[in-house]
Amino acid sequence: MKIDLHNHTILCNHATGSVNEYVEAAIACGTKYFGFSDHAPMNYDKEYRMTFEQMELYEQWVRDAQEHYKDKITVLLGYEVDYLSHYMDERVLKRPCDYLIGSIHFIDEWGFDNPEYIAKYNTMDMDTLYVRYFDLVEMMANSGNFDIVGHLDLLKLFKFFPKRDIRHLASNALKAIKKANMTIEINVAGLRKPVGEMYPSPLLLEAIAELEIPITFGSDAHRPDQVGMFSREAQALARSVGYTHCALYRNRDREMIKF
Repeated sequence: MKIDLHNHTILCNHATGSVNEYVEAAIACGTKYFGFSDHAPMNYDKEYRMTFEQMELYEQWVRDAQEHYKDKITVLLGYEVDYLSHYMDERVLKRPCDYLIGSIHFIDEWGFDNPEYIAKYNTMDMDTLYVRYFDLVEMMANSGNFDIVGHLDLLKLFKFFPKRDIRHLASNALKAIKKANMTIEINVAGLRKPVGEMYPSPLLLEAIAELEIPITFGSDAHRPDQVGMFSREAQALARSVGYTHCALYRNRDREMIKF
């Protein structure tokens, strides 16, 4: 991937490898713009994210990499922020950075992508659950706080799917994303998960393309060897629905780059 904006560090407590190892992996696979967007601090689910006190350390690591590798690659600074009512924090939302990824990992404080809590799916109606999920995506977009939508259809992670057409269920959320002038990432992490499919699905990406919503790319790497995995597949998926350019952010400003 020429642009790869979604990647993590050990500060999230569920990733391995140094910042330099991630950057060197990105250089090795031909990436030109590489972004760190580790899990932003939040006073909930604290064991899976950095602390507020570690934000300075995280940013210093990225700044050091920017300087050290400036002749080989452009390194960018972002945060992946959980949209969770009552836990949004201005210390994150107003933080100077290149971009913020808004993600839904919780439905009413249930961490639905955590395998520890997978049993709850068996108690849920999938159509109702997907409606609730995309309602949260819509609310996240309407907040106006974010630049990029993270792994749009993450709810499919464990192969639980709705009966209704996903395009219909996501319709209002996509309209809100379009109105908010946000970008949607093609996130390859789903190919490493039980679902075995990128986020978003090809069917959902068709609807995104019809609305002319910009896209970008993310490895969502939690280990250096995951950087750049499935990059050809991601770009091929984007091209299959007509995309030729993807989004890059610097200082919260978007520019489009041909891939």
